[in-house]
Amino acid sequence: MNPQEFCDQVSNKFKELFDNANISYTTFIRTTERRHKNAVKYFWKCLMDNGFIYKGKYDGWYSISDEAFYNTSQVQEIQNPDSEEKSMIAIESGQSVEWTTEENYKFRLSEFQDKLKNWLHENPQVIMPFNKFNEVKAWVDGGLADLSISRPHSRLDWGVDVPEDSEQTVYVWLDALINYLTVTGFPWSHECMNEWPVDIHVIGKDILKFHAVFWPAFLMAANLPLPQKILAHSHWTMEKQKMSKSRGNVVDPIKVMNNYGVDTIRYYLMRDGGMADDGDYSDENIKVRYRKDLAGQLGNLVSRSISPALNPSFVVPSAPKFLNGVTEKDANLYYKLYGLSGKICSLLLKFVKRNINNIFFYYFTDLVDKHFQHMEFGKGLSLIFDTIAEANKYFTNNEPWKLINDIDQKETVENTLFYAAETARISGILLQPIMPTKMSELLDKLGIQKDQRTWEYAKFGRGWNLKNNHDSKIKFQDDKKNVLFPKLKIISE
Repeated sequence: MNPQEFCDQVSNKFKELFDNANISYTTFIRTTERRHKNAVKYFWKCLMDNGFIYKGKYDGWYSISDEAFYNTSQVQEIQNPDSEEKSMIAIESGQSVEWTTEENYKFRLSEFQDKLKNWLHENPQVIMPFNKFNEVKAWVDGGLADLSISRPHSRLDWGVDVPEDSEQTVYVWLDALINYLTVTGFPWSHECMNEWPVDIHVIGKDILKFHAVFWPAFLMAANLPLPQKILAHSHWTMEKQKMSKSRGNVVDPIKVMNNYGVDTIRYYLMRDGGMADDGDYSDENIKVRYRKDLAGQLGNLVSRSISPALNPSFVVPSAPKFLNGVTEKDANLYYKLYGLSGKICSLLLKFVKRNINNIFFYYFTDLVDKHFQHMEFGKGLSLIFDTIAEANKYFTNNEPWKLINDIDQKETVENTLFYAAETARISGILLQPIMPTKMSELLDKLGIQKDQRTWEYAKFGRGWNLKNNHDSKIKFQDDKKNVLFPKLKIISE
């Protein structure tokens, strides 16, 4: 099998995974495409014309498996435990290295050390999370040597030929990075730079140096703007060990999505996945999240909200009028939806007694939005499900099933149903990026129109056209047979 056929197979597997995981994309770039090869050659000429590429001889340690060169301080000698033979390995990866002498092109990375230092100093939020920023800063502060950016064609013939030198092939850590420019239409005229710079690069922590040191230097050399942010996420481990084929502990994403559902896996990965630190994968933890969070909290709240035993007409209950202010019984959930702390809740309950509906505290949605904007998805999801738990607690404490036949308690029952439904509605909107299919079902159940599912409607009191509620008789969906999060049925372990 030639390299093109092999990469075609791998590429198709990624497309299949994206389709199964409900991941959409604007464009799917292959570095074998003609548009990309043209972009690489144009970029190379920019660097060459600006004087940042030169041809030189390289003598040093090279790891075939790492596809990387190492200096003397980055390797060490070890003795084979099964023989008296000694060999050299890369300290960072543990892979064997061999002494190599060859001629190739180099990029003057050393000339960008001060510029990179200044960039990091002036943009301390550019690399997230902060521990990854510190890693990059340490690399730059430790000194940067010029970087080999080509390989002899005799050793690497599958790639983009160096312009005007077919004996050399552009190496991957320049070639591949340029795909970010390729998808914007590079090389573009000045009027067509709308897509660049990008808002954020999302990468794995193992390729941080390429994206946060080499790539910014390349862009500086080409006089192009730098990315606004770089998010370097951590990895998933299995029982605290790195997943690898040799250990046999690699998780099949298609299999787990078939077992637990696509949205369940999306939720689990975003809730428990590590940014600063690795997350440890566990089927049991997925089951716990499903049972406690999705079925036990969110699914339960939706079922309570549209319960035919409490609301046989399925008409959306009226919003509380708050004629006498927020009652102590309603306060915790009411202010939780606004995202306020317990101390502030108690102060507001003490001092604000009238016209509470005119005070627009929208902190709940804003706090979730802030966490999502900072790529703190676990924190944002934790806040949402804390609020859902508060709504369930409120519902249980009010015991509307005991009050349904008491005419004097009609308002309490309506308020309870409204608060439950309103919490589910707001949460459903906020959770759409994480669980798009399930949240579409949830919002359908609540009778939310398609044009009222955007972020601006994720505010307290903005659902169901409440001002005209009694006239329009907006109804919940009567589909109690279709449980939002039914009992798990594991296909295969």
